[in-house]
Amino acid sequence: MKIGVLAITAGGKKLAGRLVQEMDNTSLIQSRGKVFSTVKEQWQNYDGFIFIMAAGIAVRAIAPLLDNKSVDPCVIVMDEKGSHVISLLSGHIGGGNDLARYLAKITHGTAVITTASDTLQLVALDLWAKEQHLAIEDQTGLTAASAQLVNKGRLKIFTELTVDSLPAGLSRTEDRDAADIIISSYSTTTRPLAVFRPLNIVIGTGCNRGTPPEEFEEAISEMLDDLKLSRLSIRNLASIDKKNDETGLLAFAANNNWTIDFFNSDSINRLKNLEISFAALKAVGAIGVAEPTALLSAGSNLLLSRKRKWKNITMAVAQVPFSLSAQVRDLSSI
Repeated sequence: MKIGVLAITAGGKKLAGRLVQEMDNTSLIQSRGKVFSTVKEQWQNYDGFIFIMAAGIAVRAIAPLLDNKSVDPCVIVMDEKGSHVISLLSGHIGGGNDLARYLAKITHGTAVITTASDTLQLVALDLWAKEQHLAIEDQTGLTAASAQLVNKGRLKIFTELTVDSLPAGLSRTEDRDAADIIISSYSTTTRPLAVFRPLNIVIGTGCNRGTPPEEFEEAISEMLDDLKLSRLSIRNLASIDKKNDETGLLAFAANNNWTIDFFNSDSINRLKNLEISFAALKAVGAIGVAEPTALLSAGSNLLLSRKRKWKNITMAVAQVPFSLSAQVRDLSSI
């Protein structure tokens, strides 16, 4: 997390200098004129801000700049003695609450946390989902689930995933229809409060030279529909290294914000118990492309779909080993 510290008074600047010395990735913001213009100028340059000043000044400075909690930096407000450390903005996803607690340890002050889940010592669902590599299908559903957790103190979860542990307030149910939250890569006809998608799918793909990105899009849409799999669960693509300059494949991945793992023929040919593609062997010197690269990238032996063929494309789907735990971010990540 890249943090900027801005202070106004002499005492505040003294504390700011101390924080910059004691914290990694933290720098002092030099005010050039009014606080408002300085904050506006620096707003996109940091993941978090520490304002050592009156809360009212900080609120007025950031108000015109706010977008939404998924992209706004966290904001901490402190008095110049560090007695009160207030998590003002982006407490969960932005890391403001953890940063406030961390700063309070440095200054021997009190972290002021006002988010309901923290006050009630319940997990913040958005933060937990992020830490568990779960994609949130709908923000409205997340808000509803978070409200129920705060109001009732419990939520029921249905999932096909391995569950090592769950945070306090969350319990597993085998009844999909009774679940408040479904965590699954498969589409569902039930209507829980929220649906989370684990990033546990890798798409291995091969292609002919010059295949346009539109053909990849048509193929993957057809395959996901047939398998009843969510696009949100795709972690990344995989292919052979001889395709690392294939413009259509690269554009297709970029359009969907997916990375591509590339593997050489030696790595592919070491895999056992796979059907040999003599066409691939002749073209690229590998026993196959779609299936073996999907498995190599996923680090598993489980194919959810064997190789499927289209005119210019082959695709296969591998499942990434995935489990849920109660783990959430700790102060060591700051």
